[in-house]
Amino acid sequence: MDSKRLGYAFTLLAILIFSLQDAISKHLGSLYPPVFIAMLRFWAFGAFALVMGARGHGGLKAAVATKRPFLQVLRGVLLAFQIVVTITAFSTVGLAHSQAILSSGPIFVALLSMPLLGERVGWRRWTAIGVGLCGVLIVIDPADSSFDAGVLLPLAGALMFALYVIATRLVSRDDPASTSFFYIGVAGAAALSLVGPFFWTGLAPADWFWMGLLCITGMSSHYFLIRAYDLLDAAAVQPLTYLQVVLAAVVGITVFGETLNLNTAIGSVIVVGAGIFTVWRESIVARRRAREIAARNQTGK
Repeated sequence: MDSKRLGYAFTLLAILIFSLQDAISKHLGSLYPPVFIAMLRFWAFGAFALVMGARGHGGLKAAVATKRPFLQVLRGVLLAFQIVVTITAFSTVGLAHSQAILSSGPIFVALLSMPLLGERVGWRRWTAIGVGLCGVLIVIDPADSSFDAGVLLPLAGALMFALYVIATRLVSRDDPASTSFFYIGVAGAAALSLVGPFFWTGLAPADWFWMGLLCITGMSSHYFLIRAYDLLDAAAVQPLTYLQVVLAAVVGITVFGETLNLNTAIGSVIVVGAGIFTVWRESIVARRRAREIAARNQTGK
């Protein structure tokens, strides 16, 4: 199998594992405190990050070395508590509804990249951002008389994940991916260990199996996604990740008996379409910028 096909295989495998992970998170999050579930998951993730760091080139010393220590730690903390918020949303708002709102992440990334990264956004991406935010409003439906403020949880999760992505882009300018992966696991585990023990709950024997499977899926999904990004451009990987929205709807309806209303369906299509367009435009602009830099360097020679 050539590298491109292998990259797509890794992407689809990661998406399937993420969907299984979400379903297990919803199941456990409805029975136990989400921060407790996230802490156990990050303990396994942190151990995995330590092992991967020790096995990497230069060992743990190289994995720990960073030029942006504050941002690296902030990334790990953001992702850890974003997962707490997401698990809470799955168990209270529902899997399908939550994923529809969480899919707005790339739209918020584009919006925040202007003040935080200093990026310029043209009228096409501005249009996509505006359309995507309208899609989010359709899903949330604040004008509905039965409006539930709980839908703000996945919205907060989408914003937190966008900040995590922005921080990741900033540290990638100075640190390798192996260092960033190390800090996700270790900093996230350390942060949740400060609060998680206060929510300690005994797991039922059968739920230890689900907890173990959640830890395995948490580690393997990130590993396969990283491998996918090693082999493919982000513009090829990211649109496929929206399959999670479809899989979440299927699992939510068939396994958990959730219902998918018209607003959620229409809003999801709008948000996903706007998100894919935003990612595509970002890749176009990035390639154009790379060509301009290469041309200037060539001229300078």
